[in-house]
Amino acid sequence: MKKIVDYRKLLGVTKDADLAELKSVYRSLMKTWHPDKFNDDAVKKAEAEEMSKNMIEAYHFLVSICPETAEQTKEAYITTTTTCGIADFEYQKQILKVDFTDGTTYEYFSVPREVYIKLVNADSPGRFARRHIFNEYLYRSTSRLVANA
Repeated sequence: MKKIVDYRKLLGVTKDADLAELKSVYRSLMKTWHPDKFNDDAVKKAEAEEMSKNMIEAYHFLVSICPETAEQTKEAYITTTTTCGIADFEYQKQILKVDFTDGTTYEYFSVPREVYIKLVNADSPGRFARRHIFNEYLYRSTSRLVANA
């Protein structure tokens, strides 16, 4: 997915970056691009503000899809996907967003359109998703992001 590639490129990390590396790279870049370092130059300060905003977004996104994060939240994810029904779902640009009846929301990345069409046409979307989506695609929880916004 282009968003993931762009964020990795912005932070200068590889696909295999772990949480510690992400944190280290992020802190180093924020020290370089912190807007307070450019108080005497309005143009540079505006550029630094935009750059730091993009880096914060990239960092939080990459942390949310990191395998270590998935491992830490695995138990809650399994509980949600196995015991809760699907309240709603939407698909846009190969991202499938699934809202569950317990109030949690997950995004699944690089889901082919054909899989989404099969989900829509399935007799039981929940059963189809458990078999063909929930454990097959990179995902992240967006529930906390919405709650904080």
